[in-house]
Formats: sequence, structure tokens, C-alpha cells
Amino acid sequence: MRSGYRCGCRASAALVVLVLLTGCPTAPKSQEKKEALGADVQATLRQMKAQDPSLQGFMDRGYGWALFPSVGKGGLIAGAAYGRGEVYRGNTMIGYSDLTQASLGLQAGGQQFSELIVFQDQQALDRFTASQFTFGANASAIALKTGAGAAADFENGIAVFVMPKGGLMAELSLSGQQFKFEPVGSGPTTRPQ
Repeated sequence: MRSGYRCGCRASAALVVLVLLTGCPTAPKSQEKKEALGADVQATLRQMKAQDPSLQGFMDRGYGWALFPSVGKGGLIAGAAYGRGEVYRGNTMIGYSDLTQASLGLQAGGQQFSELIVFQDQQALDRFTASQFTFGANASAIALKTGAGAAADFENGIAVFVMPKGGLMAELSLSGQQFKFEPVGSGPTTRPQ
């Protein structure tokens, strides 16, 4: 009876954390934090391309992309994940996005990773920017390594690449990831890709 109570508490705690995170504003509040996120996105993108030079060719086939430079995920029975990133149409930054995820099931540990979502066409990007985008149970990510971009293909209008940053976890599931989008307030920002 006591272990069932603990599992319920862990699940409740993960859901409380997730609710608190989803209540946060999507865009960073200060200009300094926006600039820091932009610098982190660009540095992470350079690192991903250095790890897999074929990634640029794959991105060139896409219509847009979103990059979450640091997604933190942790759990024991119940888990939660959160990350903040930028969304691009081509080389133009069009807004900010939050990634949240809650999960139940066999899992233990924590990890940090970077997540890159490439949108095949305008329809896929529009679905994302309308905040109508979640990953279902069958969603899978491509672990970034040399040649991953050359071997990748779009599935349902998207492709997802992940690059571990540290930590251990028994699984990396995209299932249940939800996204909130907030457009740039003062117009699009062009940054090198």
C-alpha cells in the first residue's frame, strides 16, 4: 500500500512541475535573456553540424526548424521534461517555443539533450506555430552522429534529431512532448544557419 502511495506522489509531483512550467511565458522576459538564448541556439546548431556535417543538407531540404539547445528530463516512475528554444522559417527567426513533457512508466535517472525539429513544408511549420503540435506514442528521434542527416527522412512532415548533453536515462521518448509557440514581437530576426 505504501509503495502505491509513493508512486502516486511521484506522478503528482511530476504533473505539478509540468503545470508550473507550462504557465511560464514562452519568450524570455529580458532582451539579455533573448540574446543569450539566441547565442545558445546558434552555438548548439554549430555543434550539431560539426558532429554531423550532413545535417546542413537535410536542413536545406526543409522549410523551417526549431531548436531547443537544452532540454532537461528526469524521472523515477513519473518524469517531466522542459526546454525553451527558437523557431525559424529558413534563416529567419520567427518566434520562441517551449517544450514540455510528462510521462509515467518505467524510467530512472535524468539527462540533458538538445533537440532539433526540421519541418518539411509550410503546413508542418504552420501546425507547430499554431501550438497544435504534440508527439504521439510512435514518435521517434534520430540520434545525432556522423551521417544521420544523410540517412534521415521526414515522417508526417517532420524529422527530429537529438544530441545528448549528459546524464543517463533508460529511454529517450518523444511521446507526449507538447509545444507552445510565441511569435517574435518586433518582427522576424535573421540569423545565419
